[in-house]
Amino acid sequence: MFKKIAFVLAFGLASTAFAATTATTGGTTPAPTQDAKVTCVGTAVNARESALGTAIGTYAAALQSAYGTRATALQTAYATGDATQVKSGIKSAWSAFSSAMKAATKSWKTDRASAWSAFSTAAKVCKAPASIVGSAGASSEASGQ
Repeated sequence: MFKKIAFVLAFGLASTAFAATTATTGGTTPAPTQDAKVTCVGTAVNARESALGTAIGTYAAALQSAYGTRATALQTAYATGDATQVKSGIKSAWSAFSSAMKAATKSWKTDRASAWSAFSTAAKVCKAPASIVGSAGASSEASGQ
């Protein structure tokens, strides 16, 4: 008899706790609080800024390499002493420089767009108001020359 009473009490308490939990949450995940939304957007911003920092570092390194390569090619061209070879070397150096600059800029723009796209997707999941997302200053970012 004692076992039956203990079982009924345990079952009754468990049922009540389950019903209270279900009633509180409505059977779904509760809406995130404002603090949770801020934290969520903060995480998305950190990921975006990290990606942008890496991308701009890569862009700067590519520009530096393009300028260094051009300088070396021009020095080599002028060291020949032959006007025809100098003219050909100059043309080749500037052509390679132009191609390297275009490739670096294209890569930067792609990486920047990817970082912002990933941020946008992550920020939407946070369901935070636009005032918290704060991407109004995006237009002042380096666009690549």
